[in-house]
Amino acid sequence: MNEKIKNNMLKAEQHLQAFAYKSECATRLKDEVDDIRPSFFRDTDRILHTDSYTRYANKTQVFSNIENDNISRRFIHVQLVSKIARTIGRALNLNEDLIEAISLSHDLGHVPFGHTGEKILNQLSKSYGEGCFKHNIQSARILMNLENHGEGLNISVEVLDGVICHNGEFVENKYCPKHKTTEDFLEDYKNSYIYDDYDKKLVPMTLEGCVVRISDVIAYIGRDIEDACKLGIIKKEDVPKSITDVLGDTNKKIVNTIVMDIINNSIDKNYIKMTPIIYEALNKLKDFNYKNIYNKANTLEKVKEYELMFKTIFEYCLKQLRENNKESRIYKIFLNDMSSEYKKNNSNERIVIDYIAGMTDDYFLKEYDLIIKDNN
Repeated sequence: MNEKIKNNMLKAEQHLQAFAYKSECATRLKDEVDDIRPSFFRDTDRILHTDSYTRYANKTQVFSNIENDNISRRFIHVQLVSKIARTIGRALNLNEDLIEAISLSHDLGHVPFGHTGEKILNQLSKSYGEGCFKHNIQSARILMNLENHGEGLNISVEVLDGVICHNGEFVENKYCPKHKTTEDFLEDYKNSYIYDDYDKKLVPMTLEGCVVRISDVIAYIGRDIEDACKLGIIKKEDVPKSITDVLGDTNKKIVNTIVMDIINNSIDKNYIKMTPIIYEALNKLKDFNYKNIYNKANTLEKVKEYELMFKTIFEYCLKQLRENNKESRIYKIFLNDMSSEYKKNNSNERIVIDYIAGMTDDYFLKEYDLIIKDNN
């Protein structure tokens, strides 16, 4: 490789702080030939070209089946996470390529209807002996085992680790990276299928992974309030003054307040930290959102309806696989495109889980309607 080209591509890394993760330290599960792109830059390219990334555009963020084109979908969320995380990363002289790759891929494993769908698929997965289903673990599985016709993309372990450790539901005052080997990462990945709450214990192996984790929260917390206001679920004035006095009363102010607090408290440190007052206000805002937005995003009747739909699709697809019905949609749309290794190494139940998890909201609804017609 031409040294000048290589140096140009790595120019930004000459100024990284001592605790930043360098591209030259990237590790992969399989050896491969390098090209002019730094490792994490190359990972981002691979992620952007996946079918899973394309499907973000029609996956639920919080609100499903909404006839309002101004309400956030999963696609805009991951871009907001990437932008916020790269802002923090640039201010702290961290590796923006690593941050971007984790950010853009962290939610690839989200299922139809967001966290509600995830809970339903988790119960189905466990009932069929396939272990726990978590969207963050499925995101890594997509990159390792599903894309590229079931052969995977050989994404860097550091990116994969940031993906499985990204869960922004668990807010902490201080995020410290935990040194891991490739074997440690694979152990975390395996245990996440076995133990229901294992993902709560996961800690990123890089400072960049820590930045993405807190940025996930920053990206959704104020944006979800804006969306809820547009839909008339809450009014902006409903957010307690004890929170808005600290964080601000708009998404713009909330993002800026938390981002600047993190930057000022984390510069040249080997951790990401918020001041106690910001951390407390953020936790209060998250509790407010759960009580007034997330827990009301779907009625009990709607959740029951989704449960029936997931169960119907799951059982129907499983039946098609067991009967080797190669004219069925799961074969034509999903399985026929997968490698022989994927077909050989996965149970029928796991194949159905992968198929359903990859569906967009619209495709899921159409599949359910077709199954009802097939059964009549």
